[in-house]
Amino acid sequence: MGEFHNTEISEFCLEGRFLDFVIKDGYKLKGLLLATAEGECYVKLAKHLRVAFDLRLPPGTWLQVAGTKKYDLKDDKITLKAERVMAARGTWEGEKISPPQEPPLVNQSKPKPTKTKSTILVCQKSDCMKRGGKAVCQALEAALSDRGLEDQVNIKGTGCMKNCKAGPNLVMPDKTRYSRIQARQVPTIMDKHFADNQREVAIAVSSLAEAAT
Repeated sequence: MGEFHNTEISEFCLEGRFLDFVIKDGYKLKGLLLATAEGECYVKLAKHLRVAFDLRLPPGTWLQVAGTKKYDLKDDKITLKAERVMAARGTWEGEKISPPQEPPLVNQSKPKPTKTKSTILVCQKSDCMKRGGKAVCQALEAALSDRGLEDQVNIKGTGCMKNCKAGPNLVMPDKTRYSRIQARQVPTIMDKHFADNQREVAIAVSSLAEAAT
């Protein structure tokens, strides 16, 4: 059989209590663990949902999750991928679940007018590269992707910033300069300089938690 015939794809919709987030590499949100009537269940989050969530969703929150289910006939493995998450009310059985509320997990405001991208400048000279500049660039790219900022922020390599012994060097869009930056520090720096984006997520998750109570 070909790969197409070895895989069945269908839609799913399930309800359960939120248990925990599944995190990769210490900071990358990948999915949710839910307690359902059938037992514990892992659901992978679509990219637009990973960007919208933060880590403040209280354990025990009732959720309704809808998306696509892929069943691998060869490996007898089922993979669930959430495309939509809603707050829900209910119990395992015996009570009706109230109509789920649309959670403001994703910013539903009107599209903002197109504006010029912000730019993060990173020194590309050999001294900075030897001190970890390449890893910093990779960490910046990953951080932008995880936060859904690829369309808003550019990473631009530059010539020498005249601070070679303190490399790697970078300049954020607001002109803040950083020296001796290590890749592990990048997520913290990104959260600091793009706090507005993170604040919107926090408000959205707080509203979701309130809707589920």
